[in-house]
Amino acid sequence: MKKVIVIGAGIAGIASAIRMACKGFEVTVLESNSYPGGKLSEFQLHGYRFDAGPSLFTLPEQVEELFRLAGKNPSDYFQYTKLPVACHYFWEDGKRVHAYADLEKFAEEVETQLGEPKANIRQALQKSSFIYEHLAPLFMHRSLHRWQTWLNAQALKCYLKLGKLGIFSTMHKANQAQFKQEKTVQLFNRYATYNGSNPYETPATLNIIPHLEFNIGAYFPNKGMFDITNSLYKLAKNLGVHFIFNTKVEEVMVEGKRVNGVKTEDKTYPATIVINNMDMVNAYKTILRKQKQPEKLLNQPKSSSALIFYWGIKREFKELDLHNILFSENYQEEFDHIFNKGSIYEDPTVYINITSVYKKDDAPEGCMNWFTMINVPNNQGQDWDHMITDAKKAIIQKINRILQTDIEPLIEVEQILEPRTIESKTSSANGALYGNSSNNRYAAFLRHANFSSDIANLYFVGGSVHPGGGIPLCLLSAKIMGDMVK
Repeated sequence: MKKVIVIGAGIAGIASAIRMACKGFEVTVLESNSYPGGKLSEFQLHGYRFDAGPSLFTLPEQVEELFRLAGKNPSDYFQYTKLPVACHYFWEDGKRVHAYADLEKFAEEVETQLGEPKANIRQALQKSSFIYEHLAPLFMHRSLHRWQTWLNAQALKCYLKLGKLGIFSTMHKANQAQFKQEKTVQLFNRYATYNGSNPYETPATLNIIPHLEFNIGAYFPNKGMFDITNSLYKLAKNLGVHFIFNTKVEEVMVEGKRVNGVKTEDKTYPATIVINNMDMVNAYKTILRKQKQPEKLLNQPKSSSALIFYWGIKREFKELDLHNILFSENYQEEFDHIFNKGSIYEDPTVYINITSVYKKDDAPEGCMNWFTMINVPNNQGQDWDHMITDAKKAIIQKINRILQTDIEPLIEVEQILEPRTIESKTSSANGALYGNSSNNRYAAFLRHANFSSDIANLYFVGGSVHPGGGIPLCLLSAKIMGDMVK
């Protein structure tokens, strides 16, 4: 059988391995860490379980498709629940909004709490659905680097609607024109952070994202987010995929403009096909350093990063749900600090993810596991130790003000993840969570293709290449790649 090497056991790497195994290839996955999943991993800390990375689950059919591809019934291996409330939103003035999955209930909630007419919410979600209908088949399910993508009926349909797809406006301007209340604008601007972007610069096409969360739905895997990784990892092994951990690839071997394997420190692995799931920028700097460098792509600005405090909290807060947002008073200033000043704003927006709301054994009885995160700049050599200390104080003060509590004495365990450790653990360039930034209208075209145009049988998957970051897009990158391999 022809051999395939997958570099990296992130979610896109595992999905790629499954797709190649289903095509009849002999597949080996090489992973530098001791565990699968990359960012989508988990850890235990003194009786608390934490999902380490992505916390939002949408488009579950992308996971289910892999089981069906292997001839399995997805529900026999992976179960999940649709969330009745996507998120709880909090503001300093006491305003609170429950983002109900029921669209009419959500529209009524926003009108009651924020004074935003229900009709504006309905219209915004209809526009989001319109953008998805026209752009998803092109930008999410196809390679942008093949002429066939642009010469078909679906592409023509898009060309005729360009003015309505948000390409010529920013997310913020589009939301400002749509809504009457600044808090509603802020709520919908938040979706730019789903791929590490700035709503004041990123194109309004990113208003596609609310469609995923509201019109389709947000979900929670019954065993936690890591079960996405774990269930697919088990499927891959059942299909005969061989995983080798604690093994760092040193070089992709190329002969005559064609891959013929990879080298590690002590071994050579021959292969007909090599699939790179490592961050594209760091891959070219290391394992592809001898090959032609795509300088324009490598030099693009990077997305934002994250500062996460994993806290074991010795109390339950009934007002908190699975997903919670405590908004900054000055959203634009916060993003200016992240993207222009390379620093952390003194009043950051705080995201708290609490899986123990749905999975009780993730925390001891009467306690909660808080994944407490703020968006921060990627690593450019800042004084992170000082910035993290100041940010923790600001986060605690904000939580205390909004929840009317004293949270610090309730923190019994703590672990921190920040841009430097994100880069060291996941090989993400500068610790950026989503690869290159999406802060201009051409960003979709400034991601690396899912194949190499210079080296035959070398493919790329994961959040740093097309179509982008986040679980659904990483899985789709594997699908796009798999469709190219006959």
